[in-house]
Amino acid sequence: MKQKTIFIAAAVALLALFVGGTLMFKQQQQAQVTEQVQSNQAALMRMHSPILGAINAKVTIVEFLDPACEACAAFYPFVKDMMGKHPEQIRLVVRYAPLHQGADQVAMALEAARKQGKYWEALEALLATQAQWAINHQADVSRTLPILAQLGLDMAQLQSDMQSPAIAAIVQQDIADAQTLSVNKTPTYFVNGQPLQSFGYQQLSDLINKALSAP
Repeated sequence: MKQKTIFIAAAVALLALFVGGTLMFKQQQQAQVTEQVQSNQAALMRMHSPILGAINAKVTIVEFLDPACEACAAFYPFVKDMMGKHPEQIRLVVRYAPLHQGADQVAMALEAARKQGKYWEALEALLATQAQWAINHQADVSRTLPILAQLGLDMAQLQSDMQSPAIAAIVQQDIADAQTLSVNKTPTYFVNGQPLQSFGYQQLSDLINKALSAP
């Protein structure tokens, strides 16, 4: 009986050490990410970044997204809903982190649509139809073209713009900034410069509401 009690006590102690070590490791990771952001503020936003919402909004959400990412498609309506609940107080800044094969080409198609003034329409159309062109974790940009054509875009011009060095530079800059900020999954959110430490709808809502209520 005594040996059993000792065994149980030792198991509990080991579990406590494991949990404590895990929590400490996570805290260290979070502190490291926060420090990286503070040291690389320029990497959060660039002059070329698409922005939705009031320019002087109190809260800025920077989202690194992959257009072929299922979670990005799922979270986009949630972010738009938060913006709708707080008009003029929240703005969204989109950055690219094309982690799926071929997603960089889709990002270039989005930028080409932006040159024709239809960026947000193109983004929402592609996220809504993602299952049609992102198959087995690979993005096929050729399958996005008929979807984009429905927006009334000049498709010859769009495909020409997709090849432009200027658009390639935008996507490459975003990829470089994502690497600088250790973005290794999508979507990755920063709210007024603060990284979302624990992923989830409630966690993102809490971070946004905290920024809204700040003095």
